[in-house]
Amino acid sequence: MSEFAAYVIHGAAKVTPTVLQRVARHLPAWKLEFTQIAAPKFPHLVDQLEFLADAVEDFAEGAYQDLPYYAAAQAVFALTYAHKKVDIVPDLIPDSGRADDSSVVRAVLISNEAAFSAYAEWSGADWNAITSKP
Repeated sequence: MSEFAAYVIHGAAKVTPTVLQRVARHLPAWKLEFTQIAAPKFPHLVDQLEFLADAVEDFAEGAYQDLPYYAAAQAVFALTYAHKKVDIVPDLIPDSGRADDSSVVRAVLISNEAAFSAYAEWSGADWNAITSKP
């Protein structure tokens, strides 16, 4: 297991239903924030964050209940991590500032590929466009 995957599992273990609902309330604003990410070395990051945000919103609102809670919790952890201004690699560092964000998001997508590909099919999202690549 990669260090990022272990980090995600550890962080997601702290995501309670209350935390999930609180994050879900912030997601419309966070989605706007995520669209402003300029990370050419991580071209899929914005789409991946939007996809995870949509999945959490649909789960929290009860529109999609087939997502396992652990996958939703890991998505919440990844979204919260990407939203934070201070993390392992500061986002302001040119070219590499979003490397850690991308790694956390990819760890969530890879660890929960079956669950999120099923969600993508349900929601009409193109799973191949979301991809687990940087």
